[in-house]
Amino acid sequence: MRVVIVTESFPPDVNGVAHCALQTARHLVDRGHAPLVVAPAPAPGNKAGGLAPCPVVHIPSLPLPGYPQVRVALPSRRLAAVLLTHQPDIVHLASPFILGVRGMAAAARLGIPAVAVYQTDLAGYARTYVGAGEAAAWRRIRSVHAAADRTLAPSSASQGDLEAHGVPRVHLWRRGVDTVRFRPDLRDDALRRELAPNGELIVGYVGRLAPEKHVELLSGVCALPGVRVVVVGDGPSQPGLVEALPGAVFLGRRTGDELARIFASLDVFAHTGPFETFCQTVQEAMASGVPVVAPAAGGPRDLVDHGRTGFLVPPRDADAVRDAVAALAADPALRAAFGTTARATVEGRTWAAVGDQLIAHYEAVLDARRPAVAA
Repeated sequence: MRVVIVTESFPPDVNGVAHCALQTARHLVDRGHAPLVVAPAPAPGNKAGGLAPCPVVHIPSLPLPGYPQVRVALPSRRLAAVLLTHQPDIVHLASPFILGVRGMAAAARLGIPAVAVYQTDLAGYARTYVGAGEAAAWRRIRSVHAAADRTLAPSSASQGDLEAHGVPRVHLWRRGVDTVRFRPDLRDDALRRELAPNGELIVGYVGRLAPEKHVELLSGVCALPGVRVVVVGDGPSQPGLVEALPGAVFLGRRTGDELARIFASLDVFAHTGPFETFCQTVQEAMASGVPVVAPAAGGPRDLVDHGRTGFLVPPRDADAVRDAVAALAADPALRAAFGTTARATVEGRTWAAVGDQLIAHYEAVLDARRPAVAA
C-alpha cells in the first residue's frame, strides 16, 4: 500500500502529532508498505537527525507568531506534486488544520481516499488564546473532517465531541506507547538525588509549556512539604511558570532514553491540561510505573482508572491537584499499587498493535471505495 502522510508537525518537533506521525510511518515501513511524509519545514538548522524511516517532503514554513516552536506551512504546489508523483492508495491527514486542509483538497481533486486523524482540540485552543472563536474552530474542523472518508478519534471524549458537532464517519483509534523504552526499571537513584537532594517526593510534569496546558496549577503542589516539582518541556509560558512555581526544577526539553529515565524516576506524574484529545505523556508515565494525577476531561478519562492507576480531578482546579498529590505523597503503598497497575494496564498498547488497527481502517476505506463486483 502506498500512503502519503500529511502532517502539521513532524520530528524534530516534539509533540503528540509529530510523535504519532513518526510511529505511523515506522509501522507502515515495518509492515512492507510505502509511506511518504509531507510536513512543514523545520526551523533553519533544526534537523531531524535521520529519524524518519521513509522519504520526507518539507513544505516551506514560518514560525507561528508568539509561539515559534510551532511551524506553519506556507502555500506551495509541492503537496499536489507529491500526490501526483507518489500515486498513493490513501492519504493520511494527521491533525489537519492548515497543511492538512490543503492535503484534503488535493486528495479530493485527485479522487484519492483520505483518512483524517483528529488530534488537536482547536476549539479549546481558541478559548485559551483569543477567548472566543470556538464556533469558528468547530466549523473548520467539521468542514475538513466531513470531506474525509473516515475520521479517527483518539479517545471516547473526542469521538463524542466530533459526533456532537456533526462530523460523520468517526471511528475510535487510540495511540500506542513504547513499553520497551518507558519502563519502571529505569528508575535512577542518582538522578533522584540530583533533582531532590533532600529526599523529597518528586512530582513531574512533561509537555509543552503553553497557556492551554495550565501548568501553573502545580503552584499548590510546590507548597507541599517534602515535595519537589520537576518540569520537563519548553514553550512560551516558561518565564511566567518559573515565577509561578517556586522551587520547581525546570529541565527543558528532553527526549528518548533520557526522558524515559526521568519518567521512571518520578514518584507521581501530574498533568494539568484540560484540552487533551489523548495525552500521550500520561501513557508514558503509566508505562514507567508511575501513578498519575490528571484532569477528568478529554483523553485522560480513558487512560486513568480513578482509584486504581491514579486520580482524576476537576479540570483547572489547583486545590484538587494539590490534594490528590498530597494523598499519594502520604501513602507509599498506594503509590506503589497504582504504579504497578498502571504498567500492567498499558502493556498491550504497543505501537505495533495500534498500527495494525490503523492499517485495518485504511483497508476498510479502500474496500468501501472499490466498485461493487456483479455476482
